[in-house]
Amino acid sequence: MYDLLLHLHLWTVLPCIPLGAFLLAKSKGTQLHRRLGGVYMSLMFFTAAVSLFIPALVGPRVLGHFGWIHLLSILVIVTVPRALIDARAGRIKAHQRRMVMLYVGALLIAGAFTLWPGRYLHGVLLG
Repeated sequence: MYDLLLHLHLWTVLPCIPLGAFLLAKSKGTQLHRRLGGVYMSLMFFTAAVSLFIPALVGPRVLGHFGWIHLLSILVIVTVPRALIDARAGRIKAHQRRMVMLYVGALLIAGAFTLWPGRYLHGVLLG
């Protein structure tokens, strides 16, 4: 089950890296931005939800399951709907701030943590 969850998480988060960069770099408010943004937000939300079921194998754990990295999953689960609500309510600066925070925090910083010794991707890529 661990492998299935891990692969599901990886296959839903990996497209978010180039897709998020594209969305941050290109024109905002267009139909393309809205559609790709919906795909991006759906993938981010889903991958964060899946990650909550993956037990932490490195560092201290709470309840024998959750590690520090799971805090980023919760951040994503809270941030995605709030960013969507901000965009729909016309609070564009708040939406932009949340989306940049989401990309940097959940993809770049969390992505860097996946290369930590003892983590799966560290073993696959650097092991």
